[in-house]
Amino acid sequence: MPGEASESELRGPVQVPNGQMPRMRSLTTCTSSLTPSPTKGHRLLTPGNVSSVTNLQESSAAEVPELNMNDPANRGVHSRTQNRILFADLRHWVLGAGVEDSWLGQTHSSGRQRVPRDSAMWTGWWLWPLVAVCTADQFRDNAVRLMQSTPVIDGHNDLPWQLLKNFNNQLQDPRANLTSLNSTHTNIPKLKAGFVGAQFWSAYTPCDTQNKDSVKRTLEQIDVIQRMCQLYPETFLCVTDSAGIQQAFQEGKVASLVGVEGGHSIDSSLGVLRALYHLGMRYLTLTHSCNTPWADNWLVDTGEDEAQSQGLSSFGQSVVKEMNRLGVIIDLAHVSVATMEAALQLSKAPVIFSHSSAYSLCHHRRNVPDHVLQLVKQTGSLVMVNFYNDYVSCKAEANLSQVADHLDYIKKVAGAGAVGFGGDYDGVSRLPSGLEDVSKYPDLVAELLRRQWTEEEVRGALAENLLRVFKAVEQASDHKQAPGEEPIPLGQLEASCRTKYGYSGTPSLHLQPGALLASLVTLLLSLCLL
Repeated sequence: MPGEASESELRGPVQVPNGQMPRMRSLTTCTSSLTPSPTKGHRLLTPGNVSSVTNLQESSAAEVPELNMNDPANRGVHSRTQNRILFADLRHWVLGAGVEDSWLGQTHSSGRQRVPRDSAMWTGWWLWPLVAVCTADQFRDNAVRLMQSTPVIDGHNDLPWQLLKNFNNQLQDPRANLTSLNSTHTNIPKLKAGFVGAQFWSAYTPCDTQNKDSVKRTLEQIDVIQRMCQLYPETFLCVTDSAGIQQAFQEGKVASLVGVEGGHSIDSSLGVLRALYHLGMRYLTLTHSCNTPWADNWLVDTGEDEAQSQGLSSFGQSVVKEMNRLGVIIDLAHVSVATMEAALQLSKAPVIFSHSSAYSLCHHRRNVPDHVLQLVKQTGSLVMVNFYNDYVSCKAEANLSQVADHLDYIKKVAGAGAVGFGGDYDGVSRLPSGLEDVSKYPDLVAELLRRQWTEEEVRGALAENLLRVFKAVEQASDHKQAPGEEPIPLGQLEASCRTKYGYSGTPSLHLQPGALLASLVTLLLSLCLL
């Protein structure tokens, strides 16, 4: 572009020749090594000029220790040190601290000359964008540092669905190799780059399987998650409790948990619910984008579906109670507002929204309204923010900053303990710029740090909030308590593709009083004729 310095002009140390404005450094050299220049009349940015951004006193070059840059542990330290040096030295230059060029103006009481106010203001147009870019590296470095000890637990990833669609769950197909698979948002190198330490993998089966083969399909998706752990044991560790997540953190692996997405996967059976628990399911989303016979989904709030249960039916309440007894996390993503309210009020343990955002920022019914966020706060529950553009900006386009807005908003309304990440990677078609795949989590964490989130708040959003909820669910469970046995009434089930065993064997339990009386009269008449 006109007026831009050439690449050769942007290389090398920043100098201020007498009577000239300094040239900007290349943005890629913000953290490069700065060396002294013997040229008289030049002000050089060196480690010896300053000690920190907030402390603008001069220091000697000897105060900056030499680092062995062959040691990877030192590289982030070196980068952060150089960022602080550059930022502070630029402030020195603008304020005239220690600048000896006569053109800069009047002399400070210390004997040093400094930039007049109008000159300092004039330089702001180029200085502060440069500083912003350079300090951005520092936020990114801090994000990486935090995530090395507290990796992210993501609430929802649909990679298993992609494995079904693209490879029919055949993991040994060379095209399905998770170390080189590039057609998905998720693969092993991206997980490592994104510091993903635990993932709830979605065992998802579409709504059109309801009353058909939903249980079979769900079992197959749980199976493929378990086979991921078997095929890549150096990367994935299948776990079923909070202690397992922390073990995976220590081993540097991705703790892999099963989240079943959609209550239709249990086919209205408490027995199936228990069986899925024993196979590793640790959360159940009460509905997907369809009603179950016992819970209403979010499309009820748009008017596209009719309410059947007014939130939760009597059997739906039994499902919630049995999940509490077992220690299965209740997931309210995809449900109607009435279902949210009913479950939050009934559950003895905190719940999660595994992949939902804030309704006040994007008026999409998949998001969580403010009054429900208040219930989330009161119950110690958790909202894991979804990255899907349509739920972030209510438009086809979105960006990383807007996702951070949702995190900010939920923190403001429900508290820092109510915030988590639920990217919905490989389950959506549009993702924000800056969050294109699972490797981008550090950039989002850097943005939170830039917005002055404390390290404690960031660690909470990364992992500690979910671990707290999971532990509370485990503590509320009681396997000594008798399991629920009351079946859903036969009349609430669609009968086209199912048998009636159990129901048909005891028909008198389901006859209306008039029909029962008629049957008894017929029996008595038959006996009299004998």
